[in-house]
Amino acid sequence: MFTGEYRHSVDAKGRIAVPARFRARLQDGAFVARWLDSCLAIWPRDAWERLAGKVAALPTVENAGARAFSRYVFASAVEVDFDGQGRFVLPAYLREAAGLQGEAVIVGSLDHAEIWAPARWDEYRRALEEPEALAAHLAGLGI
Repeated sequence: MFTGEYRHSVDAKGRIAVPARFRARLQDGAFVARWLDSCLAIWPRDAWERLAGKVAALPTVENAGARAFSRYVFASAVEVDFDGQGRFVLPAYLREAAGLQGEAVIVGSLDHAEIWAPARWDEYRRALEEPEALAAHLAGLGI
């Protein structure tokens, strides 16, 4: 399970370190792709394969939304390799898509982690912390 919020630098070569708490979960392989809300997602191999299976089962011929989602996520995806310090190279097109410059926020999101530009994350988090907004998001979820 991925939980917590961590700030890491993105170096001149586009390398970013994964939080030490996440490394064991990613040791069997990981994928990074564009994700919802203008962030990136880091998926462990098994969770990525489950997501791919769900998307493959969608009615892409009949449903333009299913096609768009598949293209959005999988066209941007890259399998990443970690160095001895737990870093990986984040391609320039993904850094650009997420608005990453010299720093990134990596947040846990249960079965995957997300990589955010700090300003975007701070704005998103503040909006979620508004009581009315949080209640609206939780409505109908059974929580």
